[in-house]
Amino acid sequence: MEGLNFIGAGLAAIGSGAAAIGVGNVAGNFLAGALRNPSAAASQTATLFIGIAFAEALGIFSFLVSLLLMFAV
Repeated sequence: MEGLNFIGAGLAAIGSGAAAIGVGNVAGNFLAGALRNPSAAASQTATLFIGIAFAEALGIFSFLVSLLLMFAV
């Protein structure tokens, strides 16, 4: 039964990798938009950081779930 906890924790940790992909997507799209219109880039920087924070928060939540599955049960 303990082995199944580790399998579940590994599956929950996939969210950390997905969060890294999400952060890269957010930053890449911002960079593409900033290169198209450099004058509007300064006003969109706050939106960039909010998007990165939300994407990274999902990764942290999935990491916490995987830790709970490994050590709390």
